[in-house]
Amino acid sequence: MAKDLKMCVLLDIYGELLTEKQYEIMDFYYNQDYSLAEISEHLDITRQGVRDSIKRSEQTLIEFEDKLNLSEKFGSNRENFEKISKILKEMSHYNNTRIRDNKLQGWLSEMAGIIDKLEL
Repeated sequence: MAKDLKMCVLLDIYGELLTEKQYEIMDFYYNQDYSLAEISEHLDITRQGVRDSIKRSEQTLIEFEDKLNLSEKFGSNRENFEKISKILKEMSHYNNTRIRDNKLQGWLSEMAGIIDKLEL
């Protein structure tokens, strides 16, 4: 199951770099949960052709990730955004209960808004 999830993530990130046919087959297989036989019937190609296309496409997506590492960077960025968001909430709470500086609160709110827009 984890391998399927990883492949779905790679497909989301790099799918546009595949050929139209490769993307269509991968989308059917991973996102729409079609069987090889269903894809074969839908696209009027052999079941073996579908399987070969999936294997080649998987390898291509893995090579993209090995070279560009976007999936790992995405996960790391998400964790960092969550940490920053948590710190901003703690700072805001501290300001509201102890310092009560309106200018500081404005800056904290502005930063939180920016993080919300950037969040992945």
